[in-house]
Amino acid sequence: MQRFESFDGVRIAYDDMGEGDATLLHHGFASNSYINWVRPGVARALLEAGRRVVLIDARGHGQSDKPHDVEAYRDGAMVRDVQGLLDHLDIRHLAVVGYSMGSFVAIRLAVSDPRVRTLVVGGAGSGQASIATRAQVDAIADGLLAADKSEITDATALAFRTFAEATGGDLAALAAIQRARSGPPNEDVLRMVAVPTLVLNGERDTLVGPLYSFAKAIPQAELQLVPGDHISAVVKPEFRQALVAFLAKS
Repeated sequence: MQRFESFDGVRIAYDDMGEGDATLLHHGFASNSYINWVRPGVARALLEAGRRVVLIDARGHGQSDKPHDVEAYRDGAMVRDVQGLLDHLDIRHLAVVGYSMGSFVAIRLAVSDPRVRTLVVGGAGSGQASIATRAQVDAIADGLLAADKSEITDATALAFRTFAEATGGDLAALAAIQRARSGPPNEDVLRMVAVPTLVLNGERDTLVGPLYSFAKAIPQAELQLVPGDHISAVVKPEFRQALVAFLAKS
């Protein structure tokens, strides 16, 4: 991957592949662009459909810098990183695809940046606010930093810790991200999305809450359900097929 220096000096890793209309892919928490998009075949499917694919490792993840300071993740830092990458690559218009945490970044980008012409949000819903309460955020962050995983009593915190270890995440950086998080965009923000949008959720995804909640709140949104839960939906062929089909008609 290549790197560029973002607004505050944090170095952000990215890949820029193919030609055609640009599509930026933003991964979920404790994942990275390879695990979320390359390994499941999503990036390849978009390339084969004739699209330019831009992959970004969010700060604190993958091959990007991983600050341990909570302040490095506040004030829309991940959105600003994407905007900096678009400037760096001189991309004037694009589709943005996010998954879970990446969906929240993608939504806020679509609201604030006119270069976004199409939006796809996967693994996302209003129910994720339940893991953004101060008590739950602190439990997850504490679980990520626990010296002994067997001491973690909160089931959600244990699940996050297990996933972060499986993906080789920097636990201190991920804990800082948790403490800085503000939860999913609220309905006021969702109503501001003014581009064609696909909400793409796994039919067994219990983390997102009501599967239709974002599609109901975003004015030009449609909902499509694919097999799988929050972890497995993105690896299903139906996910990439729905994504390619939506972008082809948008």
